[in-house]
Amino acid sequence: MSSAAIREDLCKYARKTVENKLVVGPGGNISARHEGKMYLSPSGFALDEVSPEQWSEVDIASGDITDNGLRPSSEVLMHLYAYRANPDIGAIVHTHPPYCIAFTLVEQELPIMFPDQAALVGKTLYVPYVLPTTEELANAYVEVVNQASTVLLGNHGLVTTGRNLREAYYRTEVVEESAKIYLIAKAIREPKVLTKEEFEDIASLESEAYRVQLLQKMK
Repeated sequence: MSSAAIREDLCKYARKTVENKLVVGPGGNISARHEGKMYLSPSGFALDEVSPEQWSEVDIASGDITDNGLRPSSEVLMHLYAYRANPDIGAIVHTHPPYCIAFTLVEQELPIMFPDQAALVGKTLYVPYVLPTTEELANAYVEVVNQASTVLLGNHGLVTTGRNLREAYYRTEVVEESAKIYLIAKAIREPKVLTKEEFEDIASLESEAYRVQLLQKMK
């Protein structure tokens, strides 16, 4: 995939995050890796307003802005540190989904409750509140980035990673739906969650493995 195609792909999933109310206003930031560079949403823009040429190109090793794109998101360090820590990460989606944020106000551990969550996401970790846009937050996130593809940030939002934007984005949707289901069920009684054996049975299904492979390969 060329850098031009990466920029178009970023626009596609940026629009999805806004259309599905995973961010509001100029909140959230997304990025994708390509040939030693990352392409990151610019600071101060609503994600659905960013045009292909406005994505900031940043050298992952040096942190230098390497093209004429706009100033990168204030969460640039969180993205940089994650890409440096894990070469398998191809994309990062950081959003402020309402149910995820609500969940972090009352809970920390998001249990695995249904098949899509088990197959496409697995465990979701939690990082207590750290001041946004700081190196402290970047450091707190990178400490867990290799342990799970989805991380809830207390009082803040959600960060997901994937081998490509499609995988990272759909993990965002699944975790937001998981938080919503949990909060609805919890309002009635303690939710029934999948056992370790049930989770492993789902993860071992050939049909689920095929779906995961498609997410990794397709745009």
